[in-house]
Amino acid sequence: MNRLTTPFGSYELTRFPEDPRDRLFAWDAADEYLLRHLDSGTGERGPVDLAGAGQITVLGDRWGALTTALAAYHPAQITDSSLTRSATAANLDRAGIGTSKSTVSLLTTQDVPPERIDVLLVRVPKSLALLEDQLHRVAPHVHAGTVVVGAGMVKEIHTSTLRLFERILGPTKTSLAEKKARLIFCTPGTPGATRPTTPGPWPLTYTVDEDGGSGAGLTVVNHAGIFCADRLDIGTRFLLQNLPTNTDGARVVDLGCGNGVVGTAVQVADPDAEVVFTDESYQAVASAQATYRANVREGRRTAEFLVGDGVSMLSPGSVDLVLNNPPFHSHQATTDATALRMFAQSRKVLRPGGELWVVANRHMGYHTHLRRLFGNSEVVASEPKFVVLRAVKQDRPRAM
Repeated sequence: MNRLTTPFGSYELTRFPEDPRDRLFAWDAADEYLLRHLDSGTGERGPVDLAGAGQITVLGDRWGALTTALAAYHPAQITDSSLTRSATAANLDRAGIGTSKSTVSLLTTQDVPPERIDVLLVRVPKSLALLEDQLHRVAPHVHAGTVVVGAGMVKEIHTSTLRLFERILGPTKTSLAEKKARLIFCTPGTPGATRPTTPGPWPLTYTVDEDGGSGAGLTVVNHAGIFCADRLDIGTRFLLQNLPTNTDGARVVDLGCGNGVVGTAVQVADPDAEVVFTDESYQAVASAQATYRANVREGRRTAEFLVGDGVSMLSPGSVDLVLNNPPFHSHQATTDATALRMFAQSRKVLRPGGELWVVANRHMGYHTHLRRLFGNSEVVASEPKFVVLRAVKQDRPRAM
């Protein structure tokens, strides 16, 4: 746990799930820069009167640092990440603030934004598509007097980023860099500024080609922010080419489901399968629901769609098969922590004899982790870049 000191107070903040071994902070220099600006102003921009500002909306807060620091001004947070939402709630509770309607409103990217937004604070996301979609969503709710300030690390802010702000909200400028962070100033009330009146281009839809293995011919729906929006990513394609075919009515989890094409392929091939789609992203689960509806006839078994931390919401020993294409990034940081947590959670929810199938970059070396956790790991398929691994939960519990 680390302490963030801001002009608005000092707070102990953690990421979620909390892990004492995690050396990554719950904030970065961009969060600090934005909070300093809100208190004192930067360059030609004066300070923002938060007390009299009206509705403050924080878009894309990473782990709740901005929302926690500004909680006294009753902001609304909009996030795509259920882990961010949980981290924010925990950080607010630790600060003695809580998340009642009178303090902070926690919204998702699938929720309707506040009706009127007077101050819009934007943490620039890794996904330019997600930024585009969310700016389109909030655009009808800003007005001529709305203060819009974005923040990000220099490596996250590109010309294309500024063009999105300019095109969707209004004229845009940037600040000087401080500690490799930069602010974005956008003025939607500038005379002559026009904002789009039509929705953004999302979601996107495509059909899986004949090289897509079990997914060939499926219609895939991608909301903004989902990896590889207009085609199958090569890891998912390789997994679809090597999916198990003996599900026979099993309970199958598409873990970290993304657009849900893997779980949907299982359901189409085996109408008796009980498929559960899980992801920490609200955009991903919405995509999986749309992909499922586009391909599975009404009257077949209804799938479950869960937003949360992996399979932590499922009962131990309740699953026959877990299919997983784990991420190895957390925002800009490269880490295997998420994958290893997914593997451990999978072992817990699998029945004895149940299987975890993982597709991953060969260099990640996940086979060693699976052997340590399950006592076994088998290569199902391999090619120069990717490998599909299979681990079986043994009848007898392993000593951990």
